[in-house]
Amino acid sequence: MSSLSRRSVFGVLLAVAAAPQFAFAHKNQFPDRFLPQLVNSGRRDWEAGSVHVVPDDYFLYFMLNDGLAIRYGVGVGRKGLYKSGTFTVARKAKWPWWRPTNAMIRREPHKYARYKNGLKGGPNNPLGARAIYLYDEAGRDTYLRIHGTNEPRTIGSAVSNGCARLTNEHVKDLYERVEISAKVHLHPKG
Repeated sequence: MSSLSRRSVFGVLLAVAAAPQFAFAHKNQFPDRFLPQLVNSGRRDWEAGSVHVVPDDYFLYFMLNDGLAIRYGVGVGRKGLYKSGTFTVARKAKWPWWRPTNAMIRREPHKYARYKNGLKGGPNNPLGARAIYLYDEAGRDTYLRIHGTNEPRTIGSAVSNGCARLTNEHVKDLYERVEISAKVHLHPKG
């Protein structure tokens, strides 16, 4: 059994064991379908260790073996800001520092200009507890992230500036599973 296979099997067991904790942490915040679940994705062509965001369904799949996946509920980029494509995880951070992009500041200066010098990581940071940084095929930072949020009610909606967001508890779980160099597929909106 390969190390990915062993880790995947162990990860499934941990996910199943942690499911009651997730349910308790977010009761009444959003529908149960957005809680992490072990599912058969029906996609044997999606590689183990890869991540797939399906924006129309508001789900993120962390792929295991043989089409099995851990499915998380996500919030995605609002109209005109979601960017589909295939990216590579080049960096991960716990309680990451954040700065809005220049485009965000131009679009909504009343909301973002005050953060032009950045915001240290912590419970009030918009990236939440963890961030997974997505880079393009040329090795450039896309400024797209998979990250936590302090607003669990936004899971299952298109409200972000282009990033995929999970609850802080769920992104902590995903963070431990996703490896640097993993492929992330942000599927097109329908």
